[in-house]
Amino acid sequence: MANENKIKIVEAAEQRFKNSTGIYFTNYTGMSVNQATELRKKFRDKNVQFTVVKNTLNKIAAKNAGIEGLDDILLGQIAVAFSGEDPTSPAKIIKEFKKNNDCIDVMGVYFDGELFEAGKYEELADLLSKEELLGKFVSGLSYPMNTLASTLNSLMPKFLIALTEINKQKK
Repeated sequence: MANENKIKIVEAAEQRFKNSTGIYFTNYTGMSVNQATELRKKFRDKNVQFTVVKNTLNKIAAKNAGIEGLDDILLGQIAVAFSGEDPTSPAKIIKEFKKNNDCIDVMGVYFDGELFEAGKYEELADLLSKEELLGKFVSGLSYPMNTLASTLNSLMPKFLIALTEINKQKK
């Protein structure tokens, strides 16, 4: 019979699975306390939850949330990064962290309702963030107006010179 503590853990994990847009399963074998603290801080700065829960409890929570196929991923020392806002931010953080630390491996990625193999996180890490995409979009929208304003601005002095010359000829 399940105790109250485990039921609460499963319910909390289930909510994380349901509310996350990007879920990254990582093997953290060999990670020191200092490395774990550094990684958690980087995740916290980007509003990513990085949790360690027993694999059996994670399997139950994922199944309750409608996510299947994690039996091959949830083996060994697995920590899970949940992202609700930017689904690519954990991938970027992990990729950056791995440059200096060889103590974490991505075992699988659940992204946009689909389960992907471990290598997918590198592709996701190379995607532009939401803010960068919005910036490019706004820049693309404003480009025609900026071009028109620039063109009109460069024609104004010539137009004024022409009007001045016409005015001189009429006098």
